[in-house]
Amino acid sequence: MARKFFVGGNFKLNPVSREQKKAIVKVLNEAELDDAVEVVIAPPSIYLLSLLELVRPSIKISAQNCYSKSSGAFTGEISAAQLVDAGVPYVILGHSERRTLFHETSEIVAEKTKAAVDAGLSVILCVGESLAEREAGVTAKVVESQLEPVIKLLNEKDWSNIVIAYEPVWAIGTGKVASPAQAQETHHDIRAYLSKAVSQDVAESTRIIYGGSVSAKNCKELATLPDVDGFLVGGASLKPEFVDIINSKKVA
Repeated sequence: MARKFFVGGNFKLNPVSREQKKAIVKVLNEAELDDAVEVVIAPPSIYLLSLLELVRPSIKISAQNCYSKSSGAFTGEISAAQLVDAGVPYVILGHSERRTLFHETSEIVAEKTKAAVDAGLSVILCVGESLAEREAGVTAKVVESQLEPVIKLLNEKDWSNIVIAYEPVWAIGTGKVASPAQAQETHHDIRAYLSKAVSQDVAESTRIIYGGSVSAKNCKELATLPDVDGFLVGGASLKPEFVDIINSKKVA
């Protein structure tokens, strides 16, 4: 089953001005991009609506987070229903920074994922292990424990709206990258777990993308791996090299 290559750019708490935002969009709008790749960018929420208007139609917009409730007395939150109403098709959930800095448990992430899918959003669902967990040899166990609460809440049909992003925490923003063998092994393990815990069809059709200091230098080799279906890019998504990452599977 063919899985469309996916490249997401997580801007995090960047850029810090409208001028910087316009400069990033200008690069993307003027670049020659591989039309066989699904491209999604996730700016801070304050820029979601303006980027919907500014960026070329082939690039989709994602929020970086949403709440599990659709409305109510939840100051500072944004709901899946509001994102859908605004025309935003994607949301990132479970990013390691949300888990570590904001103490979101896998159960909270699962509740948000269910709410997002039920509202009509597609979800970039992040999982990944710490350096200590990698060195202890429990990567597969950790990732499965992060996926299990989501699997309990979703129906099989819901998985058509899920992209899993494997992001080893030790490789995010550090310049360290999982070796091709490490990335492939973990992606293969995730697919095997989906086959066992959900279904073979879901395992074969779900896109599993890699995130963790992806750059123009390492993307081409990673893109050749059979179970790597794309990338979730952090810092490099703010730079012109993001275009090279989007085009990593394009034959020169």
